[in-house]
Amino acid sequence: MKTRLILVGGFLGAGKTTLLGEVARTLAQAGKNVGLITNDQAAELVDTVFLENTGTAVAEVSGSCFCCNFSGFTGAIAHINAKQPMEVIIAEPVGSCTDLSATIVQPLKHKFAESLSVAPLSVLADPQQLEDILAGKVTGLHPSAVYILRKQLEEADLIVINKTDLLSPEAVASLKERAAAEWPWANIHTVSAISGVGVDNWLNEVLQRATAGTRLAEVDYDIYAEGEAVLGWLNTTVMLNSGAADWNIFAQNLLSALQQRFEKLQAAIGHVKLLVKAGDGLVCGNLTGARNVLSIRGAAGAGQTAKLTLNARAQMTPAALQAIVEEEISQAAGSNITAEYTALKCLQPGRPKPTYRYDHVVVPSR
Repeated sequence: MKTRLILVGGFLGAGKTTLLGEVARTLAQAGKNVGLITNDQAAELVDTVFLENTGTAVAEVSGSCFCCNFSGFTGAIAHINAKQPMEVIIAEPVGSCTDLSATIVQPLKHKFAESLSVAPLSVLADPQQLEDILAGKVTGLHPSAVYILRKQLEEADLIVINKTDLLSPEAVASLKERAAAEWPWANIHTVSAISGVGVDNWLNEVLQRATAGTRLAEVDYDIYAEGEAVLGWLNTTVMLNSGAADWNIFAQNLLSALQQRFEKLQAAIGHVKLLVKAGDGLVCGNLTGARNVLSIRGAAGAGQTAKLTLNARAQMTPAALQAIVEEEISQAAGSNITAEYTALKCLQPGRPKPTYRYDHVVVPSR
């Protein structure tokens, strides 16, 4: 049995993790064995913690993107399949990663044709970012970061416009029509990962369509490298102790304070994600999109101890980002909560150096 591998790219804040979690649950309920692979420049990922709580098998490739650690990616696939052969594995590359068709999809089709059936490359898009891109704006991001976003869309087999629950039906139809005109080679899907609307249509195509990686983008790696380097990246895990804190209020206060700090500095946000887990409860918070939309889901309740996992991607130096995050965690904790950092990594991504980069579309032998 071949494993169907679904690669879901898209820029920071597009909602990839939410979609992956919902799809994994849908497939599991249909009786399929499903695995998930997350990816980041550093460990301590909110995505991994969140997806592990869905009860799905999860592997994490950290320290580099899939394309720059191809053996790590394929090793993660093998690791998941070694525990139990999977019918479907869904993989989420780093949000600032592009050139996926040349560096991941083509090598997979070439080297793993006997064990993997590669689905068409999907790229998830935030509707406000997509609207701004189509209008020729830079969505508050550095022009080189916008370059990455455009290249992601350019190489997609399927463009998936997410968060349609935030739009009117007329706005959804208009955005879909304009995207189809801009990228006529891609099939356009409109979905809401939150409500589930449109997800089945997209899922049916990625499960059944035979062709994958039908386009290669022309990517200037100097611009690509600059687009990643303008962002500071921070991942941290913090143990929280209190007499009896309300962890939902703590999460809300912390995320709101970070939102205000970044807005005051006019610093573009790739995303800020946090997850507070206390016992069997957890609360997730996100600050994403071109308008820095804040959302909180779940409930961690009140209690004495909790674990905070926080990831932030913002257009500033790593040192400045770390200082802001540490200050706001301290402020949110106040005098009633003690915060002990068990992991903290803040960095600026280096130049992408893919393991492979194919200059042609691989046509699998029949």
